[in-house]
Amino acid sequence: MAAIFLFFVTIFLVYSSHLSSTDALSVNYYHQTCPTADSIVTNVMRKATMNDKTVPAALLRTHFHDCFIRGCDASVLLNSKGKNKAEKDGPPNISLHALYVIDQAKKQLEKKCPGVVSCADILALAARDAVVLSGGPTWDVPKGRKDGRISKAIDTRKLPVPTFNISQLKQSFSQRGLSLDDLVALSGGHTLGFSHCSSFQNRIHNFNKVTDVDPSMDQSFAGKLRQVCPVNNKAKNAGANLDSTPTVFDNAYYKLLLQGKSIFSSDQALLTNSRTKALVKKFAGSENVFFEAFVNSMIKMSSISGGGTEVRLDCGVVN
Repeated sequence: MAAIFLFFVTIFLVYSSHLSSTDALSVNYYHQTCPTADSIVTNVMRKATMNDKTVPAALLRTHFHDCFIRGCDASVLLNSKGKNKAEKDGPPNISLHALYVIDQAKKQLEKKCPGVVSCADILALAARDAVVLSGGPTWDVPKGRKDGRISKAIDTRKLPVPTFNISQLKQSFSQRGLSLDDLVALSGGHTLGFSHCSSFQNRIHNFNKVTDVDPSMDQSFAGKLRQVCPVNNKAKNAGANLDSTPTVFDNAYYKLLLQGKSIFSSDQALLTNSRTKALVKKFAGSENVFFEAFVNSMIKMSSISGGGTEVRLDCGVVN
C-alpha cells in the first residue's frame, strides 16, 4: 500500500512540476467544455486498432516525434504547403502512418465540442490509448496543449536516431529536460512496432574494419536479420519487429536487450553506461516497475511545452 501511495505522490509531483512551464496543463482541462473528449478519442483508437494492429505503435511513435521537435504542439500533423516542406515529410517521419486516426477523432470532437480540443491533446490521448490497448498501463493525461503553426522538415534532424551512442542520446534527451532515467523508460516504447532494414543495417553489415556484424549482438539473431536484410536489400518493406511481442506492451524489450537481441545501436547503447544498464536490468526483472517508470516519463515528455497558439479545426492545416 505504501508503495502504491508513493507512486501516486510521484505522479502528482510530476504534474505539479510542469504546470508552470506548460500553461497549466490539467487532467480536468476539458471537464466543463468537452467532458467526453477522452472517451471519444479512446473509442476511435479502439476501433482503429481492431482493424489494424500497427496503429498503437504508429501513434506512440508519432507523439514522441512531435514532442521532440517543437514540443508537444501537433506540428508533426501539419501538411506541407507551397515551398514549405513540413515535418511529416522529413526523412525520419516519412514512415509515420495511421495519422488518419487522429483526423477521425478530430472530426468527432468538432461535432461534439467545436473548436475546443486541440490536435496536440488528441495525439497525447491517442498515445496513452496506444499503450493501454496493447496491454500496458493507463494514466490520466494532463491536457490544455495548444497547436503550433510552424512545421519544417529540416527540424526533423533534431530527432534522436537509431545509430546514436549513449552520449548523443543523453544530450538529446537532456536538451528537452529529460533524464537518463527517462531515456531508459521511454526506450521501452520499442516494445511495440517494426523497423525497416535501413535503421539497423549498420549493425549487421560492414560494422567496422574488423567484423561485419556488431559483436555485441547475439550472432544467431544477427544471422536471421542478415537473411531478412541482405547487403543490397531492395525490398521496400523488409525489416524486423522491435521485440518478440511487437503488438503487446510489456518488458520483453529489456529482456531481449540483455540477451544481445536488440535492433538498434541506440538500444545497445543503454548497456554502455552504468546507470542506464542498471535500469535496463531493473525493468527486465519487473514489468510493474517498468510500467510505473514509463508512465512517469510519458507524462513528463508529453508536457514539454510547444508554445502553440491555437486549436486547429483541421489537424493538417493552420486556422
